[in-house]
Amino acid sequence: MVQVSDRNVSVRTLTPGIRKEHTMTKIIIALMIIPCLILGGCAGMSQTEQRTLSGGAIGAAGGAIIGAIAGSAGLGAAIGGAVGAGGGYLYGKHKESEQSAYQQGYDAGRQSQ
Repeated sequence: MVQVSDRNVSVRTLTPGIRKEHTMTKIIIALMIIPCLILGGCAGMSQTEQRTLSGGAIGAAGGAIIGAIAGSAGLGAAIGGAVGAGGGYLYGKHKESEQSAYQQGYDAGRQSQ
């Protein structure tokens, strides 16, 4: 406590901006580190694995937003993440089979010349 003109005032009321600045610093650091980890973490993954991960992340974000509106952001994120990961996996497998069919047709065309 600090005595100011016959009143006791806590130090917190004298420095209200310190906590906000500390929180903002943590947020800025997190926003700088997270993309680096995401991009670096996908380096050794196949296209299907990358699409599954991306679908899960996008689904979780969308589910959290819708869940927050409905009243349960955590449940929305879990459901959205699962649905997004499943969709990303199926899309990745579809693109793999598409590429395989293209390659087979290309190879057959090259052999017939």
